[in-house]
Amino acid sequence: MTKEHQIEENLIKQLTELKYTHRPEIVDRKSLEQNFKTKFETLNRVRLSDSEFLRLREEIIEPDVFKASKKLREQQFFQREDGTPLHYTLVNNKDWCKNDFEVISQLRINTENSNQRYDIILLLNGLPMVQIELKRLDISPRKAMQQIVDYKNEPGNGYGNSLMCYMQLFIVSNRSNTIYFANNKKQHFQFNADEQFLPIYHLADEKNNKIKHLEDFTERFLKKCTLGEMISKYMVLVETEQKLLVMRPYQIYAVKAIDDCVKQNRGNGYIWHTTGSGKTLTSFKASTLLKDNREIEKCLFVVDRKDLDRQTREEFNKFQEGSVEENTNTETLVRRLLSANYADKVIVTTIQKLGLALDGTYKRNYKERLEPLRDKRIVFIFDECHRSQFGENHKAIKEFFPNAQLFGFTGTPIFEQNSSQKIREDQYESYKTTESIFEKQLHAYTITHAIEDRNVLKFHIDYFRGEGAAAARPGEGIAQKAVVEAIIRKHDKATNQRKFNALFATASINHAIEYFRIFNAHQRVMQEIDPDFIPLNIACVFSPPAEGNKDVQQIQEDLPQEKEDNKQNPEEKKKALKEIIADYNKQFDTNHDINNFDLYYQDVQGRIKNQKYSNKDLPHSKKIDITIVVDMLLTGFDSKFLNTLYVDKNLKYHGLIQAFSRTNRVLNDSKPHGMILDFRSQQESVNHAIMLFSGEDGGKAKEIWMVDPAPVVIDKYQEAVSKLGDFMQEHNLVNDPGEVYNLKGDAARIAFVKNFKEVQRLKTQLDQYTDLDEQQQEQIEKILPKETLQEFRSSYLETAKQLREIQQKEGEDAPEDIQQLDFEFVLFASAVIDYDYIMSLIADSTQKKPSKQKMTKAQVIQLLKSNANLMDEEEDLTEYIEQVDWTTGQTVEELKKNFETYKAEKYDKELAAIANKHGLQTAALKTFVEKIMSRMIFDGEKLTDLLEPLELSWKERRTKELALMEDLVPQLKKLAQGREISGLAAYE
Repeated sequence: MTKEHQIEENLIKQLTELKYTHRPEIVDRKSLEQNFKTKFETLNRVRLSDSEFLRLREEIIEPDVFKASKKLREQQFFQREDGTPLHYTLVNNKDWCKNDFEVISQLRINTENSNQRYDIILLLNGLPMVQIELKRLDISPRKAMQQIVDYKNEPGNGYGNSLMCYMQLFIVSNRSNTIYFANNKKQHFQFNADEQFLPIYHLADEKNNKIKHLEDFTERFLKKCTLGEMISKYMVLVETEQKLLVMRPYQIYAVKAIDDCVKQNRGNGYIWHTTGSGKTLTSFKASTLLKDNREIEKCLFVVDRKDLDRQTREEFNKFQEGSVEENTNTETLVRRLLSANYADKVIVTTIQKLGLALDGTYKRNYKERLEPLRDKRIVFIFDECHRSQFGENHKAIKEFFPNAQLFGFTGTPIFEQNSSQKIREDQYESYKTTESIFEKQLHAYTITHAIEDRNVLKFHIDYFRGEGAAAARPGEGIAQKAVVEAIIRKHDKATNQRKFNALFATASINHAIEYFRIFNAHQRVMQEIDPDFIPLNIACVFSPPAEGNKDVQQIQEDLPQEKEDNKQNPEEKKKALKEIIADYNKQFDTNHDINNFDLYYQDVQGRIKNQKYSNKDLPHSKKIDITIVVDMLLTGFDSKFLNTLYVDKNLKYHGLIQAFSRTNRVLNDSKPHGMILDFRSQQESVNHAIMLFSGEDGGKAKEIWMVDPAPVVIDKYQEAVSKLGDFMQEHNLVNDPGEVYNLKGDAARIAFVKNFKEVQRLKTQLDQYTDLDEQQQEQIEKILPKETLQEFRSSYLETAKQLREIQQKEGEDAPEDIQQLDFEFVLFASAVIDYDYIMSLIADSTQKKPSKQKMTKAQVIQLLKSNANLMDEEEDLTEYIEQVDWTTGQTVEELKKNFETYKAEKYDKELAAIANKHGLQTAALKTFVEKIMSRMIFDGEKLTDLLEPLELSWKERRTKELALMEDLVPQLKKLAQGREISGLAAYE
């Protein structure tokens, strides 16, 4: 008996103890559908004829999982054979606990194109809703996740053409580690150079202690009512993205805490959930769940006007389409507050409109009109409860709505230590804090928790003090020119060769303007000195003088420094901002102006996020490297491709945490931490902020928040390289890249992959440390010289490709150790060495007078082989480079055109070989390939449409086409036997 089989049996036993019905006889599509028919008839109190059920089955099987998920949660209509209507549901949506819960195992779904088997499936009313994949203890759950996604992406898979389309959740466990994630269409779990991971979840208790063991997970998560509540209440259908979300455990606990507080009428409370933890979804969900509470008259979800930029409006409307309008006004708010319409029970509003509605002096007399609501139970949920505007309206809300309950969400609470406002009550004066306004903390998920969970990244801080007389004292800056020079020197390293981008926080608008001009002047000089210098794309954004403009006034409400700065010499500020926008227009070919500042601001935000595109898809010239700011973008702005913050501004407490947190959104292993370069030596301020906001012991928190210092990582790197050498020695080989090819057997090659991955991971981390001194850099180079490392990378990629081919070709028949191997190709991808770079290298090296150092064919090929982002085209590019005449100069355009011709000719040769093998004309076969690829239908979708979202490389697509031809041509020839027709016309 295998370990996996034993885990499966134990889980089924535990589920039956939780009152699931075990149905061992349900093993195939037919028995699954027959069981569903029985459950459907019981739930809807009806008996269907066989023909009616067949018709119903066709109607409810929906290839699109999002549409299927909507059907699951809504009442449906079916016309019976006698013409009478049947209004039915697939599950009991009013009380999910009362559905029928069953467990089945080893179900096989056979289709024309797949024969898949599933470990354990949980059925609700006969519908498969939860799939559990079990693996051995030594196998990474990530590989099981990849297997699930690969199954789903197979053309003709059972998830789109059977009752499996109602799958809501996947659970993966090796018994000691259990994770879960939502089902979605077009999911990819890529282990290539672009490495994209699915959002995955670990179960945790209220204090964020992880519940990973399968038995504990099952007891806590898979109880019938708990699972029913999870699917019905805490899965969110995001309409605009056609996507299913599962709320994280801490989000659910926060929602439940508010719900319980309202049901028991226990006053106010606040939720401390760190920046980057999804507060908006949590607070929005809390407000919508209160819709069914009959004791509540209204629930208002209150946001700051500053938050209602495009990004936040879009986020709110994802959860409920049309919930936030761009140009709503106070009159609309008052009408909705007085409306008895169920749709108006939950209202999204801004703090500004709410303040006007309760202002008794306002000419429209809104306050008097709202009198009928005075004694009603109203719930207010504030998306960011520490805003100063809230404090001004707090008293008005409490006085007008004495029975109101107020709840706030914040990532950085206001404590006495970081409060800037004092309040006087009776004889006592105290600081205004989050607790003084909201009474009690209901749930906490701090940045310490989030870093431990890998929901956000750790930080690396480089305290740059300058040298000699230019050295700065804590809190003081160094010369601006020295800051600019340091940034230009360090930027490529900090941002992984410009794969990521940066914000530069400055102390005032005047400083921002000066820095913008210094950057431009200094980079012009550098280009004159060094023609190969590629300047950084610099943008700058700060709010203009308001001058009565309400939109700008609203923007500035949470920008204290900018608001104050604009009072001094406003005309100079306007002139400088016009200059900055004109420079931006010239650089990015846009047409912005100061009168439509918000459009310019949105464009800047968009370009920061557009760093996600490769330079091949979006040229570097269209992206921003550094955005100079004062207050803007330092709170509330998120981009996974922003990894660095330069600081020449005094920050403390919540302002410091908010600013630092712009850098620490998780992407993949190419982004190991958020990078901070502080030019004001603010180490003491950082330590105070960590102590205040850790939610844990300060000493422990500092270890959790910060990456290891360089000396520690260098020691780990030395250890990893030594371990690699020991491994090679065990196989009687010297620690040399060329010797990797002499490793015998798959086990040895797998061990090499695992060993060298750790070497590269640590090197990637060190490559993004900006504070390495000369001695440390020499030490790193001595541990593994650059050329040797590059050769090892080539050996790694070659070995990994061979093992991956076994994975792909043999699938489940491949040795288990190979099946479970995770190559982490993203560690070996370079943001610089892309297709265009290789072509420009060849072009430059073939000129008679190259502008850069000339490279040989071998050197270019070696560089190509050491980078994973060109791995799929490496074979074709290498062959092409080999036949390029190095003595004849060619331009980049000529090289690219010739490469496309080379690939087309190679494809034609491979197609000709198939034609020749089967006695066919090559031209006829080529025409047939083009036609059949666009006509082949799987589950109602063309093959070309199915292949497109898989983001296949040119080579992968070509390989699939040729393999398909190899399979189809013999079959089609057999079908056409006896017909004397030239080529393949007969088969069309």
